[in-house]
Amino acid sequence: MPPVASVGDIVERYGISLPDEVPAFVDGAPRYSDGAHTLTRECPATEEALYALQESAPEVVDEAVRAARLIMDDTPWPRMPHVERKRVLRRIMDVIERHRDELAVLQSLEVGLPLGGVRTMHMARTIENFDFFAEVAGTVGGHAYTQTGTYLTVVTREPAGVVALLSPWNAPLVLTSMKLAASLALGNACVIKASEHSPYSVYRFVEILHEADLPPGLVNLVNGRGPVTGASLVEHQGVDVVGFVGGSKTGAAIMAAAANGVRKVGLELGGKSANMVMASADLEQAIDGSLLAILTGNGQQCLAGSRILVQESIADEFTERFVKRLSQVRVGDPFDAQTEVGAMAFREHFQKVMSYVDTATAEGATLLTGGTAAPGFDRGFFFQPTAVEVGDNRLRVCQEEIFGPFVTIQRVPDADAAIRIANDSAFGLVSYIWSNDLLEVTQMSGAIKAGTVWVNTPLARDLRAPFGGYKQSGVGRDGLESSVELLT
Repeated sequence: MPPVASVGDIVERYGISLPDEVPAFVDGAPRYSDGAHTLTRECPATEEALYALQESAPEVVDEAVRAARLIMDDTPWPRMPHVERKRVLRRIMDVIERHRDELAVLQSLEVGLPLGGVRTMHMARTIENFDFFAEVAGTVGGHAYTQTGTYLTVVTREPAGVVALLSPWNAPLVLTSMKLAASLALGNACVIKASEHSPYSVYRFVEILHEADLPPGLVNLVNGRGPVTGASLVEHQGVDVVGFVGGSKTGAAIMAAAANGVRKVGLELGGKSANMVMASADLEQAIDGSLLAILTGNGQQCLAGSRILVQESIADEFTERFVKRLSQVRVGDPFDAQTEVGAMAFREHFQKVMSYVDTATAEGATLLTGGTAAPGFDRGFFFQPTAVEVGDNRLRVCQEEIFGPFVTIQRVPDADAAIRIANDSAFGLVSYIWSNDLLEVTQMSGAIKAGTVWVNTPLARDLRAPFGGYKQSGVGRDGLESSVELLT
């Protein structure tokens, strides 16, 4: 196993710089706080200290919200013609493109994702988010109604106001930019709360955005832990809308806090998605897609196809071939071009993912591959992709979101059993079906309680379509019409 590049090696190789401390960004400038509580962030691949993070106290959160409120109340921004707002989003696209490589390196350094995937997928999607909503900015309009020729009712769309955006650590740039682009396109001002596990890539992103001549106070950033900074932001009376991507427990707490101020909320939360492989499927395609569904983003994504339900008649062949492929996945340095799975994002999460191996075996699951820290590393949070076979969907490893490259395999007799087990979950974000039987696909996709059902493809998304889930997977949707409804 080749050595993992040190932080110093990466800084020199890519010509980036890292700060000693990461502050907030308020009213167009860094906001340092004397005596602020600080958190140390480690590089997940090497366990070296990256920087200290200044946690934003309630008074800093208040400054950020007041700066955004000033934009909404005392500047032309919310009434700006759509064509001008569209130009702003286009300028943002240009500055992100100029800093594309720098942002990709920072995100890989912070969260352990392979650099190649961040460059090609995450950064492309980040730019696409602004491209898409630049078009939306020029198309959103109101309506006029007549009543028996006597009255004319005119309905206009107005910005919702100050939007609090709480971003996750697993794909910080993609998921922050999705909600930010929608908010700006529709005339809102924003305060972002970055995850304490991936703050600098988001800080640098916000700093870079201001090269597009944004009005100071339009996009602000606060940092810190959820119960401290996040709570202060969500509970602030100057916030009109809360958008959050993350875990279901935190989402429930945010929803309760937002209810006190009767704020609109959009919550994209957890998942425990069923990946159903039926006898009629193209087996090679199903294996490829199932690997992508559980390994993309190091398995740290709400969309992960973490419960494979395979029809009994093909289960032996599928399982043998899938497990062989999974055991050959290259785990290693996020900055090595050959790496397919990098490091888990931070120490506590790595320990959590590892703990589910003992949980699985204690409950009677059969370990098929993995189940240990990846061999060959004397430091770093590297986990060997893991598959266990289960006989009962009630096991904790089938019901709880592990959020790593950890998959369960369960045999099912037919489509009806697959549907029943797929729906036996507190979550309902996405599902996958691998089948070449049109009648079977139609039956299954209509009966599965998931916001998105992918058929013979993994992880495809049209930004015009609504995206969100059932049950504990969230409230509201992202997408064209859904974002307009939330943010106006």
